[in-house]
Amino acid sequence: MKLLTFKQHDSDYLGALTDAGVFNLSAAAEGDSAFSSMQHFIEAGQPALDRAYALLASSSAFIPAEQVEWLAPLPLPAQIRDCLGFEEHLKNSYQSAIKLSAMAADDPVKAEQELQASGRFTVPEVWYQQPLYYKGNRFCVAPSGKDIVWPAYSEVMDFELELACIIGKKGKDIGHANAEDHIFGYTIYNDFSARDTQMQESAGPLGPAKSKDFDDSIVLGPVIVTADELEDPYQLRMQARINGETWCDNNSSTIHWKFSDMIAHISKSETLHPGEVIGSGTVGFGCGLEHLRFLNDGDVVELEIEHIGVISNKVVRR
Repeated sequence: MKLLTFKQHDSDYLGALTDAGVFNLSAAAEGDSAFSSMQHFIEAGQPALDRAYALLASSSAFIPAEQVEWLAPLPLPAQIRDCLGFEEHLKNSYQSAIKLSAMAADDPVKAEQELQASGRFTVPEVWYQQPLYYKGNRFCVAPSGKDIVWPAYSEVMDFELELACIIGKKGKDIGHANAEDHIFGYTIYNDFSARDTQMQESAGPLGPAKSKDFDDSIVLGPVIVTADELEDPYQLRMQARINGETWCDNNSSTIHWKFSDMIAHISKSETLHPGEVIGSGTVGFGCGLEHLRFLNDGDVVELEIEHIGVISNKVVRR
């Protein structure tokens, strides 16, 4: 099932997207608190999903998708973690960092050679030993279609094309074998990034902060595709277009650390809860940094993942 959160007549509803349009699950299951929001629906587990399928099968009342206001499918996640799952992205980013650093030198060619030889810009061994992640700001989630205001402290804005899973079942010390049984569904994740701020912060040992945390910096959507509907999350075409120009055409099959790896690692001595979002990390060539091209005022960023849909946002300066 493809699930969404939408607004109509000043009220928020849980819905299902079908070829016929949007089916209002909240209205169809009036009085059932499990259908009052996406978070409550996820927490209610398989019985709520089974009832949703039954309601959908017995109704013909659909709303044209263009007649509702689409919100982020999970407007306020329980938690957000963003991992680094794709080796290609990491390698490309280090090469771009070398080129950017060398550009400021008197002899850029010599500087680039020295930086290459220094070994400072290679994938750290720890990345191959365990999934790495940082925690995002769950209050910064925005929907597709919303203009993203460039943070005032940054001059270099970027996007990041990611797949995300949503945790559906509580668990601790989850093993690899049943880790993906804890996944409720999947969505698209755009991790907008202030790259100049990130370069400054990277000198410190704590990871990204203001380079990732600003209002509407995380776009989720357009729907959450439930795990039972997505046959293989690791065989999905992933594309990024800026003003209609394709910058990335890759596939989730290139991932190194799968969600099962991430869930098993994160849940060590720590309980995962329904409604938590885990980002895959950026797919190879899925951001401007890897192309040494960044966003301009008014650019429209479209991210598409096969079987999930498209999210589209314009970035604007203040």
